[in-house]
Amino acid sequence: MIETDLLVVGSGAAGFAAALTASHAGLSVLMVEKEPQFGGSTAYSAGVIWIPGNRHGRALGIADSKEDALTYLQHEAGNRLNLELANAFLDNCNPAVEFIENNTHARYEAVPIWADYHPTKPGAAQGGRSLLPLPFDGRRLGRRFADLRAPLKTMMAFGGMMLGRGDLPHVFRMTRSARSALHVAGMTARYAADRLKHARGTRLANGNALIAALALSAEERGIDLWLASPVVELMRRNGSVVGAIVQRNGKPLEVLARRGVVLACGGFPADDDLKRQYYGHVRDGRQHRSAPPPGNRGDGIRLGQTAGGALAQDVAYAAAWAPVSLVPQPDGSTLPFPHFYERGKPGYIAVDPTGRRFTNESASYHDFVPAMIESCREAAETSCWLLCDHRAIRRYGMGAIGPAPMPLGPHLRSGYLLAAASWPELAAKMEVDAGVLQATVRHFNANAVRGEDPDFGKGTDAYHRFNGDPTHKPNPCLAVLERAPFYAMKLIPGDIGTFLGLRVDGHARVLDGKGTPITGLYAAGNDMTSVMGGTYPGAGITIGPALTFGYIAARHAASAGR
Repeated sequence: MIETDLLVVGSGAAGFAAALTASHAGLSVLMVEKEPQFGGSTAYSAGVIWIPGNRHGRALGIADSKEDALTYLQHEAGNRLNLELANAFLDNCNPAVEFIENNTHARYEAVPIWADYHPTKPGAAQGGRSLLPLPFDGRRLGRRFADLRAPLKTMMAFGGMMLGRGDLPHVFRMTRSARSALHVAGMTARYAADRLKHARGTRLANGNALIAALALSAEERGIDLWLASPVVELMRRNGSVVGAIVQRNGKPLEVLARRGVVLACGGFPADDDLKRQYYGHVRDGRQHRSAPPPGNRGDGIRLGQTAGGALAQDVAYAAAWAPVSLVPQPDGSTLPFPHFYERGKPGYIAVDPTGRRFTNESASYHDFVPAMIESCREAAETSCWLLCDHRAIRRYGMGAIGPAPMPLGPHLRSGYLLAAASWPELAAKMEVDAGVLQATVRHFNANAVRGEDPDFGKGTDAYHRFNGDPTHKPNPCLAVLERAPFYAMKLIPGDIGTFLGLRVDGHARVLDGKGTPITGLYAAGNDMTSVMGGTYPGAGITIGPALTFGYIAARHAASAGR
C-alpha cells in the first residue's frame, strides 16, 4: 500500500487542473492513467476553453458579465440547466484559468471575433469568451515528449505537423500572400528538422500544447504520473471513498487517498454498449464514429457508480456531435476526420442522400449532426455529402485534404474524395438523382451569387461569418459552385466527447441517487454531467468546465479534511 492526499484518475485537462491545484494547496498528489500515453481526449482537441468575462477579453475591451453568460445558458439549456453547477462554473472559471496561467506554463489568448455558437440569443457574446491555447515547444518535455498522446493522425499535416487555429488563415492564403507563405515555410522547415530526432513535430498547438504545458508544470512540482496504470476498484470505508486499487506493473496496488479521489477519465465515447444505450441513431443500427481516444470507455463513470454515484441522464444530447469523414489508411482501416471549419467557407454545400440541402452548413458541428440524422430517417443510411467546386477545394481544402499545393490524387484513388467534370457525372458516383442534385446546385448558385441563402441562412450571423472567409464578398460563407471539376465527400455522424455523466454538486462531489455527496469522491471533465445540460453554446464548453471543476474539486479536497 502507498499513501497520498489526492488520487487523480485520468490525465486530460480536468486531471491536470485538479493535480496542480491540489499540489499548490499543499497536498501530495498521485495521477494515474490507464493508457501508455497521457493527455486523454484533451490531447486530441483544439484545447479551447469557454470562459465568460475573462481577463484576455477585458484587455481587448470586450464587455461581458456573469449575468449575460447565465442568461445565455438559460436560453440554451432551458429547464435542463442545473443552476448550482452553472453558478459554480461561472463563479470559478476565471479564478481557475488565472490560477493555471499564473502557476503553470499554459497560456491563452482571446479571439475577439470568435462568437458563441448561437450569437443571436439573449446573453450571447459576439466574441472573446473562447480562449485559444498558445503554441508550446514539445522539446521542453524532454524524454516525456514521447509519452504525450499525439493528436488524431488525420488532423496533422504530413503525418505529424500540427496546425493551430491561428495557422489556418496562413495555410489558406499561402499561395496568395508572401507573409503567409513565409509562415507556412517556417512551420514546415521546423517540422522537417524535428523529424530527424522525433516521431512527429515538436511545435505543439491546440490541446496538445495545453497538455504539454500542464504536464511540464506537474513534473516540476514533483507530481507523479503513472502510465499504463488503470484503477480497477475504489476502496470504501463507512460509505466514504478512501482510495483505489491500481493495476501497476501487472499487479494490484492499494493507494490510500487521505483527501479523496478525482475521477477524470474522459467519459464513454469509445464504449459501444453505452453508445447503443444513449445514442438513438446507434441504437437503431445507424453508423457512427467517435473521434476521442479508444481508451475512453466510461471507466470513471462505472467506478463512480460502484461507489453509489448516480448518472445524470437529463441532458439535451448524450454527446458533443460532429460530422466526420472516414480517411482510408494504408492497412485498409479508416480514421475519422471531424469537419469543424470548411463547411462554413464559400463554395461548399451539404446534401442528403436524395441530393437536397438539409441544413445551414455554417452552423456548429453539434447542430449539423442532428439535422443530418433527421434528414436521413427514411434513408438506408445516415450520411450526407459535402460538395464543392475546384476553386473552393484548392483554396480551403476539404476534410483531411489540405489546400493547394497539397495533392488530390491520392485521395481520389483511395475513394475518400469523388470528382467529376459535371454534376450529372458526380451524381452517378454518389448514387443520387442527377436531376435533383443539379436543381439543388442551380437554386443555391442563383442566390449565392447575390450573397444570399434564403433557404437556410448560411452566413447570416457572427458565428457563421467567423468560419467563413472575410476576404470573400458579399457574404464570407457563400460562393457559387461553378468551376469544374466538382467534388464530393461522404460524412457520417460522429462525436468529440460525451455529455452524459455522473451527478455532482457545486464542489464537484459525486452525488448518490438521493442527491447526497459521497465523501471522498469527485468527478470532473466528461466523467461529470454536462454543465451546459447537454447543449453546445460555444467553443470550449467541455474543456472550460473541465479545468474549472478540476480546480474546484482540488480546492474542496484541500479544505475538507477527513
